[in-house]
Amino acid sequence: MTMAPRLVLLDSVANVDPAHAHALVVTGSHGGASAARFALAVPAWCYVFNDAGGGKDGAGTSGLALLAQHGQAAVAVSHTSARIGEATDSWASGVVSAVNAPAAALGLRAGQRLDSVAVRPS
Repeated sequence: MTMAPRLVLLDSVANVDPAHAHALVVTGSHGGASAARFALAVPAWCYVFNDAGGGKDGAGTSGLALLAQHGQAAVAVSHTSARIGEATDSWASGVVSAVNAPAAALGLRAGQRLDSVAVRPS
């Protein structure tokens, strides 16, 4: 696995900013298509979302596929491991439950504790 360049914690992906580009952006947001649209505006090393318990027809992680179509790495952590809306909780105790292909290419995998991802010191 390669090392993430730096860590950004955002309770909502709606707060992503160009200054966050190329970071590991951990959000408290669900991983649905509407959240993915915010992520598409700023390329990151990888985005982290909450799986929100799956939702109807997998809506809680449907944005991961949309991001993969644009080459953007993204994962979701299980709602049973981290509270939705709280990026700090996702970083501290989140367990990855879903991974898109670009994230898998970085070495991320389901079952991995999110805080095990190496981040370069700032």
